[in-house]
Parts: sequence; structure tokens; C-alpha cells
Amino acid sequence: MIATEEGRGRKIDMLRAWLHPRVLTMLFLGFSAGVPILLIFSTLSVWLIEAGVSRSAVTFFSWAALGYSFKFIWAPLVDKLPLPYLTSRFGRRRSWMLLSQFSVITAIVWMGCTDPTAGETSLTLMALAAVFLGFSSATQDIVIDAYRIECVDESMQAMLASTYVAGYRIGMIVAGAGSLYVASWFGTTQEMYDVSAWRMTYFVMAAVMLVGVITTCIIKEPEEKNRSAYQYSAQQYIRFFLLFLFAAFCFGSCFFLSSSLVAGIKEQLSADFTLHSKVIGFGVETVRLFLALAVAAVAGWIAVLAGFADKEMVRDSYVAPVQDFFVRYGGKTALLLLLLVGFYRVSDIVLGVVSNVFYLDMGFSKNVIATVTKTFGLLMTLVGGFLGGMLTIRFGVYRILFVGGVLAAATNLLFMLLARSGNDLTLLTVVIGTDNLCAGLASTAFVAFLSSLTNVSFTAVQYALFSSLMTLFPKLLGGYSGTVVSSYGYENFFLLTTLMGIPVLVIIWFAGRLVQKGI
Repeated sequence: MIATEEGRGRKIDMLRAWLHPRVLTMLFLGFSAGVPILLIFSTLSVWLIEAGVSRSAVTFFSWAALGYSFKFIWAPLVDKLPLPYLTSRFGRRRSWMLLSQFSVITAIVWMGCTDPTAGETSLTLMALAAVFLGFSSATQDIVIDAYRIECVDESMQAMLASTYVAGYRIGMIVAGAGSLYVASWFGTTQEMYDVSAWRMTYFVMAAVMLVGVITTCIIKEPEEKNRSAYQYSAQQYIRFFLLFLFAAFCFGSCFFLSSSLVAGIKEQLSADFTLHSKVIGFGVETVRLFLALAVAAVAGWIAVLAGFADKEMVRDSYVAPVQDFFVRYGGKTALLLLLLVGFYRVSDIVLGVVSNVFYLDMGFSKNVIATVTKTFGLLMTLVGGFLGGMLTIRFGVYRILFVGGVLAAATNLLFMLLARSGNDLTLLTVVIGTDNLCAGLASTAFVAFLSSLTNVSFTAVQYALFSSLMTLFPKLLGGYSGTVVSSYGYENFFLLTTLMGIPVLVIIWFAGRLVQKGI
């Protein structure tokens, strides 16, 4: 009888925990974070394909989301810089949350006001709007992650993470399946393209973002814990911000001014090595990107040495979190772990960039894509996430990380079968269900893995660094997926994405052994 009463009491306590205001808050903030990403990826891809934009150009738009991959660069800015009026009125976290949410709304409206068929200039404006959306959405992710960590103690973090992920997936369903339904309802089809229908669809998605704005206005600012005892002056904050702008200017100048030189190098190398022109193009562009980053870093450091910004402030913001990670794991293991973080999701991200284009080429309608690949697919991802969580607790992170890597890569072979079969709704449902179930399992194990790498003293910056690195290289590769498909066909492309997962499995095996041995 006593045991029964105790069991009933634990169930009541668990129910109360799930209904805790902070837990429910993360459902709505997760929704707000989940809406923008598909408006850059799959939904935008469908719009551009209907508008007659080339397949290669469509997949290059995936680079607009590189803001997610570089958010660690301005994460310290979000963490330290107070916003005029907003910070005193709403607090440190909520002020940045509101700024990022209104920026997301502005970017979505900007995209809706742009017609990609109106010429090259209009397509460029669409690309700039997509870049702004990626930057704003990534900033929202940074501040929501920080809020989630700070608003409750460690015992409730798992519950907040669960509701955040659920809200994120619901947001993706609304922005993915929902936007395609809305676009069809307004009357646009692949045969009869209507730009006004897509404009209204993006306006509706901008209105949906008000869910996040209202939530941010209602919730309370978390109590500040473990803040640095060193107080920075307004002048130091301004110099820190100007330093960031200066480094960003150096990056942009180096990247864009080198475009003609890079184009000439690619043309010359492609002429000399015709069979490998696509690989050469990717290699040259990657070198260009990292050279621009190096120039920005060197220019910023010179400015710091010259006394332009507070050296201690910059060190605490950028150097200390990275130094802590390498000190805790050692150079060899730390580099291997970073390699794993950077390439674990390469198979599914590269495939995902071209997935909607593939479904359209196979003859599936937008409504079918919305129902099967978005709604059903994301629901299967949630099931896979729950399964991954249970298995990770039972068997450990690295074992399930390995199993997830095998499954995520192997399921890409099912897309080869779909490419051969063509417009087969039953097979599409099986492929999407299996692929998303396995992806959900792998993602849960991967999030647990990232959390295990993070030091609570540097949570915001280190987590931003890991999650940025997680998508950087896959997105760079994904930008060329349309070109690969055009050159070699879908079947060879899907085989290639499967083979990409094999080196990842080797890295997981070695990383697991080194961490367990404490090397």
C-alpha cells in the first residue's frame, strides 16, 4: 500500500514537472526556432524550382544558412553586449530574443516581397534576404539555448530539451508542410507558377513567428548565475562590437573581392583537369572561405594588440572556451572529437539539400511532399528521437552514435531504389519513414554527445561552436549537390552520400576508445 502511494506520488510529481511554466515555455520558443530553417532550405527550393530557377542555383541557396555554421563567432557578442533600451526593459536574454525574432520576421517579409523570376538582380536580393534570415535565425538559436540553460537547474534540463525539440519539430512541420499547403491553397503549381501565392505564403509564415514574440514578452528573465565579476564599461562594449564589425568587414572584403581571381583559378584548373572540375571548384571555394576567415581573425587580433578593444574581454569571449576544451581532452583527442562533430551529419545534410528537388523530379505533387516527407517524416523523426534517447541511456552514447551513423548512411541507399522506381507513393512512404526514424535516433545520440563535450562554465559559446561546426562542412558540400546530380544522376549521388558515412564510423570508433581511455 505504501509502495503504491509512493508510486502515485512520483507520477504526480512527474506530471507537475512536465506542466512547469518553464517547460511549456520551451515548447513555444522551440516552435519559433523551428520555423525559419525550412524557409531557407526545402520550402524555398520548391518556390525556386516552380519559378524556373536552375537546379544548381537552387542548391547553392543552401549556403544562405551558413549563419548556423558560424554563429559561434558572434555568440560572445550576444552573451556580453547589452542592447540600448531593450536590455533595461526586458533583460539580457529576452532583449536579444526579441531583436532576433523581429529580424527573422523582417527577413521572411523581404523574401516574400521578392520575385526570383524578375531577373538576376532580383535573385541576388532573394539570396541576400535568405542570408539575413539565416543570420537572424542563428542568433535566435544562440539566445534560446542560453535561456534554456539558465532558466532552470540541471535536474530539469532534460525536460526543457524534450519540449524544445518537440516545439522545433512542430515549427518545421508548419514551415515545411504547412507552407506548401498554403502555397497550393493560394493557387500556385509547378505548371502554373504564381508569385503572389508564394508572397502570401511567406507573409503567413512571418505572422506565425509572432508566437515566439508573444512568448518572449510573457516569460520572465532568468536569474543571472556565475556571471563574471569583472564589469565592463559602456565604452568597452562599444569597442567590442566595433571589433566584431571590423572583422566581419575584413571577411566580406576578402571573400567578395577575391571572386574574380577565384573564378579565373577555377577556370584554369578546370581546363587542365576537366574530369575533376567539380571537385576542383569545391576545393578552391573552400580555400577561399577559410582564407577570408583567417584574414578576419588576423585583422581582429592586430586590432586587439593595438588596443582597439579590451584584450581580457576578447580572451574571455573567444580564447578561454576553446582553450578549456583542449585542456580537458588533450590535443589529439580534442581534434578527433572536433572532426567527428564536423562530419557526423554529412550524409543526411548533403542529401537533404536536394531532397525536395528530387521529389519534384520524381513527379510527386506539393501536397504529397507536404504530407509524406514533411508531416509523416517529421513525426517519424520524433519517434526515432524517443527511441534514441532510450537506447542511449541503456547502451551509452558512443555505441548508439555508431549505430545511428550506420543507419543514417545506409538508409540513403533506399533513395537509389526510389530513383529507379519513380512515382511510387507506397515506396516513398516507406523510404521517408525509415530514413527519418533512423535520423531521429542518430540525432538524439549526437545531441547527447555534444552535451557531454560542453563545460558548464562556457556552455553558450562552446555549444554554439559545436553546433556550428556540426553543419559547416556538410553545408559546403551540399551547395554542390545539384551540380553533382546534374552531372552524374540521382542514383550515383545517393550512393556517394552513403559512402560519405563510412569514414565517420571509423572516427566514432577511434574517438570512443580514446575518450574511454582518457587519452
